[in-house]
Amino acid sequence: MKFLHTADWQLGIKAAHVGGAGVHVREERLASLNRVAEAAQNHSVDFILIAGDIFEDNGVERTLVQKAVDILSNFKIPVYLIPGNHDPLIPGSVWEHPSWESASKVTILQREEPVSIPGGILYPCPVREKYSRKDPTEWIQASDAEGIRIGVAHGTVEGIQQEEPDYPIPRDAAIRAGLDYLALGHWHSTATYPAPDGAVRMAYSGTHEATKFGERDSGNVLIVDIPSPGTPPKITPVHTGNLSWHTIDEDIRESGDLLRIRSQIESIENPASTLVQLRIGGLMFAEDSDEVNRIQEILASRFLSSHVDISMIRPSPEDENWVTNLPYGILRNAATRLRELADPHFAGERPQGASPEVASRALLELYALITEVSP
Repeated sequence: MKFLHTADWQLGIKAAHVGGAGVHVREERLASLNRVAEAAQNHSVDFILIAGDIFEDNGVERTLVQKAVDILSNFKIPVYLIPGNHDPLIPGSVWEHPSWESASKVTILQREEPVSIPGGILYPCPVREKYSRKDPTEWIQASDAEGIRIGVAHGTVEGIQQEEPDYPIPRDAAIRAGLDYLALGHWHSTATYPAPDGAVRMAYSGTHEATKFGERDSGNVLIVDIPSPGTPPKITPVHTGNLSWHTIDEDIRESGDLLRIRSQIESIENPASTLVQLRIGGLMFAEDSDEVNRIQEILASRFLSSHVDISMIRPSPEDENWVTNLPYGILRNAATRLRELADPHFAGERPQGASPEVASRALLELYALITEVSP
């Protein structure tokens, strides 16, 4: 048995955290499904298994549901899926849309009961509510079943940090339930869970297209090949994502560091498909102040989306007294006020629009102007 394991498509995601680029992010999630289909075809899999969260929520536009059904229908091989906690199986959900009636190769697994497939049995764990403290795999008892035994569930493997249990799944769930493989959804990074014998019988595929900054290893599907019952699966990740999400955290320690940061940014490949989150802290040297402008110009002009946080930049040590050395008057008052507002922990009244980032930028501009005209 060979199949493709995927999950967490979250079609219709708002992606408000990247502003206007959110439209492109939403479109790319649909476009990436073509690469999922290519991976299935190139590896000659028997079927596709989707472990929940096909949609961002049950309130997505119904035209999007129709588009998704059309794409799934074009996969040419059987597709089995479960609802996840983003699109749970509730009255009025996306799963009641009439388009599913025409998707003859798509099976929505709506009950916790074994489903026979060629060569084995599926054990689905569909989700019916957004949150739960119940192990969704608890019902599975597959040890005595014939053929290859595959579970599909949506939840959190124990050991993943979170505030409260959310569909908790034991790390030994596959072995305890007698499964050859447990396909997981819910977390967006690819992750595998070796058993004591070293064999991997449960895994997160991660989302097929990266969703946000900080996802460790997303944008993949898994090809799972199980030669016979009881044989350890062979799991092959296949990259299907197109967007890249870069988080860059840098500290300025000496003159020239900003030039190095700019060179690092300019070396990023495929900028039109890349989103960048840049945080710069440390010490600003007057001779390097123009580099901040260059970095922001490059990010804004070349990349799909960018956000620059310079709120933690401060004047260099040799200039730490530059504010108090200013003559009494407007300049000194302005510098003092900007230094207060540039502090993210400032608890006083903050004028509208005077965020730490804006105040830090204004303070650095003032600093550069003063150092230029100083004898």
